[in-house]
Amino acid sequence: MANALTKKKKIGYAFGIFTESLIYNMFYTYYLTFLVEIVGIQAKFASIVIFISIAWDAVTDPMIGNYTDRGGVDKRKVMKFSILPLAVIFIVAWTSIGAGFTSQTAKVLLYTIISMCIWVFYTMYTIPYYAVVAEITEDYDERTQIRSTASLLNAGAVGLGNVLPALVPTVAILLGERFKSNSYAVIAAIISTLAVALGFVCVKSLGGVYTPKPVHPNEKKITIKDTFSSFGQILKMKPARFFLLFVFFFLTASSMIQANLTYMVVDCIGLDYDTGIVYVIVSMVLSMAIVVPIVEKTAQKTDRRTACLIFLSITAAGEVIAKIVGLDATIGDFKIMAVVCASLLGLGAGTFWTLFYSMGYDLVELDEFKTGNRRESIITALPQLIQKFGSAFGILMAGQLLSAYGYDSSKDTAGQEALIKVVTDPHIVGGMENISTVIPAGFLLLSIIALWFYPMTRKNVNKLMAQLKKKRAGEEYSSDGLEKLM
Repeated sequence: MANALTKKKKIGYAFGIFTESLIYNMFYTYYLTFLVEIVGIQAKFASIVIFISIAWDAVTDPMIGNYTDRGGVDKRKVMKFSILPLAVIFIVAWTSIGAGFTSQTAKVLLYTIISMCIWVFYTMYTIPYYAVVAEITEDYDERTQIRSTASLLNAGAVGLGNVLPALVPTVAILLGERFKSNSYAVIAAIISTLAVALGFVCVKSLGGVYTPKPVHPNEKKITIKDTFSSFGQILKMKPARFFLLFVFFFLTASSMIQANLTYMVVDCIGLDYDTGIVYVIVSMVLSMAIVVPIVEKTAQKTDRRTACLIFLSITAAGEVIAKIVGLDATIGDFKIMAVVCASLLGLGAGTFWTLFYSMGYDLVELDEFKTGNRRESIITALPQLIQKFGSAFGILMAGQLLSAYGYDSSKDTAGQEALIKVVTDPHIVGGMENISTVIPAGFLLLSIIALWFYPMTRKNVNKLMAQLKKKRAGEEYSSDGLEKLM
């Protein structure tokens, strides 16, 4: 730990959320649609492209996490190094270079490789970005406050990452017939420029408050075996297992809804793409902006787990009610579900991203108490890995279910560059509705059940910290009263 965290430093750090969130949200909301509608990859194969590319982090997450935990490794430098390559590859990923291929295999291979490259540099930025908070403060409420500030700014990042791609039809008109298939690439370039600028703001803000760990003279080289051995040690902690199940099932639900967003707006709710996406994203962003401070206050009065249980339960119940009412419900001429469904997504996302990382930081101290080691990056990398597997699985499910319900806008050539055709088959529309409501609600319920058994409440964390401080000071300490954690 270094100098005091001023308000200016905290806000500067929080702006770093834009670098990962802009890219994350455009990818998760639109990449399945882009691959199907612009590149012409069949939905069942497009979802596999995304699944493979994100699952690739099963290798990169632990290795990068282990590396950035080593003595002498400066997390700021790792973040700084990753920003420009991430931006460049992200732009390439949205170009239509594979749209003219007649072979589905060639398309799949090309965009799988490009997507894998995105996630390598994304991970190099995000793991040290999130892990560093556990190093610059150990205060329970300060960690929540830092993450809630970032989460509040994240509402803006989510908005930009989702609304800017809604301008694709307008950009297509400006580019003309010859270049309109690269409209997404133009939006990706705008998002990448913002990501680079705000990423450097974040790195600069950590100056003076973060100091790399000192080099240990006997520190060994990193191996994959050692990395997964560290994961195994962390998984021996019962709280970690419940926490990771909570993360996996929430991200499965969230990414399934997000990947199906375009189809939900156009085919289920019945809005034009341009205006519908804007309605949905504005509603989602406003709900996130409203819920984040409420979640923070609830967590301060109770604890993070309780706040999460309350708001995610409301989200799950709301998804079921939305299905019962029907996504095409109207009040007068207004398609009310454009606001309701988006607000439910914002409620769940705002809750999760406000509390998720700060909940995980508590495992750092538990690991230190048990092993004597502080492994901030490894303990950030493991949930990141599970998070991405959950997200990848959710998108895979969305794509496979779209195909199972009978949707296929492409053959072996490029898809419809008008972006999307309205579906009229009631069976397919009903399936799309399920992908946005009751199916993710089921995964949300599993997430809530796992969270119920997660024992890192404020009371238990305070007990843990009291004994850990004694252990650090070389005083007599005890694990009595910590049985649920141990």
